[in-house]
Amino acid sequence: MAELTVTGGRRLMGEITVQGAKNSALPLLAATFCIPAKCTLQNMPALSDVSATLSILRHLGCTARREGQSITIDATTPARYIIPESLMRELRSSIFLLGPLLARFGRAEIFAPGGCNIGARPIDLHLAAMKQMGATIRQTDEKIILRVPRGLHGADINLRFPSVGATENIIMAAAIARGTTQLHGAAREPEIVDLADFLNRCGAKISGAGKSDIVIEGVRRLHGCTYQVMPDRIIASSCLSAAALTGGEILLRGVNHAHLAPVLPAFRRMGCRVTAVNDALHLYAPRRLVPFGALVTAPYPGFPTDSQSAFLAMACTASGVSRIKETIFESRFHQAREFAKMGAHIAIRGSQAEIYGVPRLHGARVKAMDLRGGAALAVAALGAHGQTTVTCAELIDRGWEDIAGTLRRIGANIAPS
Repeated sequence: MAELTVTGGRRLMGEITVQGAKNSALPLLAATFCIPAKCTLQNMPALSDVSATLSILRHLGCTARREGQSITIDATTPARYIIPESLMRELRSSIFLLGPLLARFGRAEIFAPGGCNIGARPIDLHLAAMKQMGATIRQTDEKIILRVPRGLHGADINLRFPSVGATENIIMAAAIARGTTQLHGAAREPEIVDLADFLNRCGAKISGAGKSDIVIEGVRRLHGCTYQVMPDRIIASSCLSAAALTGGEILLRGVNHAHLAPVLPAFRRMGCRVTAVNDALHLYAPRRLVPFGALVTAPYPGFPTDSQSAFLAMACTASGVSRIKETIFESRFHQAREFAKMGAHIAIRGSQAEIYGVPRLHGARVKAMDLRGGAALAVAALGAHGQTTVTCAELIDRGWEDIAGTLRRIGANIAPS
């Protein structure tokens, strides 16, 4: 999908079932490399990042087959421990395979990973943890060569920042390492819990996932299983934002209310009525949103950086001033100049944005700079006057399965091209 064409002005109303979580699907796929058996992952979204991960797994010698929303991986006889630069560059999450490669082969050769340009995302925490677990590391230009002569072993690891990726890599490596690993300062995101639940289903011994301290007791061998990927809390938040920005009403099915706890208060501050019923959320928005006041992004259970762009989009037409402080990625606000093309009034001062709500945005030709920012432009266009074209829309395909089809189900005038 190269471009999205959106004609705004419609009040969105209807029902959506939330897709499987991109941020869970990718580490789960990587984790299958730890398992010398077949694993079937259900509720797997059809995303370009998922396809890129499958390409890497196939290159490493795994078989991978998709049937509808399920993907079956067989990593019984992997053949390679080197991920080519061309495959590494396709997505940031290729780094997730570092731990599994070392655990299965005792060696790995990788390049600096790719992904969205949202700021510096160093992999030093991943490498430092692998070194503590017995790996030697040599770097030549952009290539990183790791060896574990005596096999991975457990370690007492302290993360100076609760990195989601590093936490997941450590869990995967430690699951089949020798001895026990105690991880302190771990990330607490729901996707961490999903990964631990999957590996435990396969015979791992992981306790404490979702807390700052996690204990992983290594086992000799894991077995296959069938597992369902958790719902995508970021896409759920974006769908709520689309309805809220257009003064609409939406019923989201297949959600976990607890996962959305960090964002729901901000919707309510903007004047939306949000109620939870079983695995569904109902949102009813006012004709015009009021400012949410101030938001500060933070690691879970704080306000998620991945939802920040959608809230910035809603603030563009709220009746007053909203403020956002970004503490995770320094380039999250580079989308602001594209919102300005639509008539938004946003002042960026370092890591903070002040958004002065205008009565209405207008259509324009804008460019997606990253996955979340591109999706937020599409959300903003739904409430704008006239037609908006979002270029580089293939970035949205990295994390949102068929954004146009999803939003058309609730009345949006949106089409890919």
